[in-house]
Amino acid sequence: MSQTPEPSALLRGMDGAFNLLCKVCLILAGTALIAMTLMFAWLVYGRYVLNDTPTWVEQVSHLLLMVIAFFGAAVGVRQDTHLSVVLFRSAVPSKVRTLFVFVTDVLMAGFGGFMFWYGLQLTQFKWKTLIPLIQWSEGLRSLPLTICGALVFLFSTGHLVRLLLGQDQRVDSIE
Repeated sequence: MSQTPEPSALLRGMDGAFNLLCKVCLILAGTALIAMTLMFAWLVYGRYVLNDTPTWVEQVSHLLLMVIAFFGAAVGVRQDTHLSVVLFRSAVPSKVRTLFVFVTDVLMAGFGGFMFWYGLQLTQFKWKTLIPLIQWSEGLRSLPLTICGALVFLFSTGHLVRLLLGQDQRVDSIE
């Protein structure tokens, strides 16, 4: 069994920065999930006990859902736990598998770039419009999409750098 060479200072620095970004995303997504759970508890209490439904909960929960979904997706790309079809990669020889992984990473980086670019345009376009009932910027709805796009681009590019340097440690799993 061959050992993988020690990663360079560049890779260690990149991994450190990306791992920090991942932790921040997980903390934000987890906090949003807890906040949404508490808000819906308040919604039920207000509706059935106080007979006064808090109308703002639905709008804020939509914003929190965007944070949970998009930041969670970015973490999935970094940790290589996102939904992917590995059946084809598992059925081919190692060199073809590496090509498939490379193409997948290039496509993911491109997709992240498009998400960032068009998400940024959407966020800027909607920024001056207000969300009904809470009077917050409508651009907040697409801001997680924009941030996720940038993160998917960065994380996919990081996977490509590791792959091209022969330092890719990802393992396909069909469990």
